[in-house]
Amino acid sequence: MEKSEKGNFVKGRLKSVRYAAKGGWILLTTEHSIIAQLIIGIIMMVVGFSAQLTTTEWLFQIFAIGLVVVAEAANTSIEYLCDFIHPEYHKKIGFIKDIAAGIPFLAAIFSIIIGLIIYIPKIII
Repeated sequence: MEKSEKGNFVKGRLKSVRYAAKGGWILLTTEHSIIAQLIIGIIMMVVGFSAQLTTTEWLFQIFAIGLVVVAEAANTSIEYLCDFIHPEYHKKIGFIKDIAAGIPFLAAIFSIIIGLIIYIPKIII
C-alpha cells in the first residue's frame, strides 16, 4: 500500500466514524424508543451500584443494556427505510416492520432474563 493510499484509508475511516457518531447522536436525541431504553439502562446502572454487582455481573448488565439499545436502533432504521420505500400502507411492508419490531422485543426478553439471573439471588439472600 502506497503512502497516499494509507492517508486516504485513514481519512476514509475517520469520515466513517464521524458519520457513525452523527447517526448515534441523532438516535440518542430524537428517537423516543432509544431515549426510553437509555433511561431504563441508567436506572439499572443505579440499581447495579446499590446492589454492588460483581465485575462479571456488570459485564452482563452492560451487555444487556447495549443489546436492547442496538436492537432499538436496528428497528428504527428498518422502519425508516420501509417508510421511505413505501410511504403508504402495504401488507408486505407491514410484515417487514412487524419482524423489525421483534428485534428489540427479543433483545428485551433476553435482557430481562439476564437481569433476573443477576438480581434474584441478591433479593433472596
